[in-house]
Amino acid sequence: MERRFQQIEISDVGQNQTMNIAELENKARFIRQRIIDLTVVAGSGHVGGALSMTDVAVVLYYRILQIDPSRPAWSERDRFVLSKGHGGLGLYPILADRGYFPPEELETYNKLDSRFGMHPDMLKIPGIEMSTGSLGHGLAVAIGMALAARYHGQGYRVFVLMGDGECQEGTVWEAAITAAQYRLGNIVGVIDRNMYQVDGHTEDLAALEPLAEKWRAFGWQAMEVDGHDMSALVKLFDSLDPGLHRSQPQVVIANTVKGRGVGFMERDGAAWHLGSLTDDQVEEARRDIASMKVTTR
Repeated sequence: MERRFQQIEISDVGQNQTMNIAELENKARFIRQRIIDLTVVAGSGHVGGALSMTDVAVVLYYRILQIDPSRPAWSERDRFVLSKGHGGLGLYPILADRGYFPPEELETYNKLDSRFGMHPDMLKIPGIEMSTGSLGHGLAVAIGMALAARYHGQGYRVFVLMGDGECQEGTVWEAAITAAQYRLGNIVGVIDRNMYQVDGHTEDLAALEPLAEKWRAFGWQAMEVDGHDMSALVKLFDSLDPGLHRSQPQVVIANTVKGRGVGFMERDGAAWHLGSLTDDQVEEARRDIASMKVTTR
């Protein structure tokens, strides 16, 4: 199977970037192609949820987060916690593209002795703030980061990307109570609301709705957005108060489609939490992603 990592071009590094809508959409398409490539490298992967989170992650990493890949430990950087650790397949290509490590290293993804496993390891990979995989713990750790910012008088924000199935974990709601109790306005939670978890549809297993109202009842400002509408995502994340003076944590519920960009995955989200691709499916996926609509402005 052909691998295409030699085609990756590293983006300019810096604290953040200010891509327009068309540039962000092009970048999201590029990252989706890399997700398919990584699935080929590993032989399988949590591809559906990686594809559903792509647009949100692209907006954050190419427009919102104050980061400097040349200084991964910069004390004033914004923190991003991938609480749905199985989404590492969708995060690694972004970190490589932003310049945290050489993109060709991803050729070792999920291989023996590679530092890139299916779940991210903060001790091995620059840009990873927390080792995740066991669901439900990212928000609690983010609270510690947000409290540390307050204690040290620093202005960084902490963004936490959670899965919707993950929100069935009791620890998520314990953490939600705590963030509101301590008035942590420098935390932004993001939920990849693709409606599916490993065992099926979320509402058939442990219904989450009304999800936004639940977060509001726990003391959060809750917002909903189409997680694949780049203009809406940019407008929402650009509008968020930076948290320096606010006292209420914020959560963005991004309504997404599992397997976004690949037709056969979108039509059967339940089957693509974790899976492998045949040669024909790889080529179909690449064609579908290449044909995704991109704004011309």
